[in-house]
Amino acid sequence: MLTRRTLLAALPALAIAPAGLAAPVNDDGLHIQDWFLDSFLDLKQDIEEAAAKGKRVALSFEQRGCIYCTEMHEKHLSDPVISSYIRQHFEMIQLNLFGAREVTDLDGRALPEKEMGRRWGVSSSPTILFLPDKPLKGSAKDVAPARMRGLLPPPAFLAMFKFVAERAYEKMEFPAYLAQHHIGAAKAAATPSN
Repeated sequence: MLTRRTLLAALPALAIAPAGLAAPVNDDGLHIQDWFLDSFLDLKQDIEEAAAKGKRVALSFEQRGCIYCTEMHEKHLSDPVISSYIRQHFEMIQLNLFGAREVTDLDGRALPEKEMGRRWGVSSSPTILFLPDKPLKGSAKDVAPARMRGLLPPPAFLAMFKFVAERAYEKMEFPAYLAQHHIGAAKAAATPSN
């Protein structure tokens, strides 16, 4: 029997239930996904291992307190259509825009995450850098086929991953890809670029 006492006892649990749906947060204050790749951050090796699985590598630069990073995790990456596509075609590696883990670039240069971010021109979060499908000579910044600066609306966010997975960047720019797939400019307000 439901009494006022049992209902009042249940209220605290009900009040925190929606928060339980939020993406977990790591020690750096970044939202995480259990399917993100836990990597040694040697990009050449990461690309080779991803390619052996028929996948590409996408580096997601994020930072503590970033409301758009939170939205990306709680809205975009929690959408089963989006997350399923990404998981099937990509290895996602999360980097901290202010982090200290050492990252080894494709040209062999090793720097802390925050310095590598500066080297690659990453100044905001989230920024997703899509790596080539095989290790190329040079810095990741110079050989990356695409970069997503900021958070796109979900349809355009997914379209960017498809744009890279389908290698459409070899034939057209991302805005043309959006138009070809009837994803309107309003849905892709922040157009990513390389």
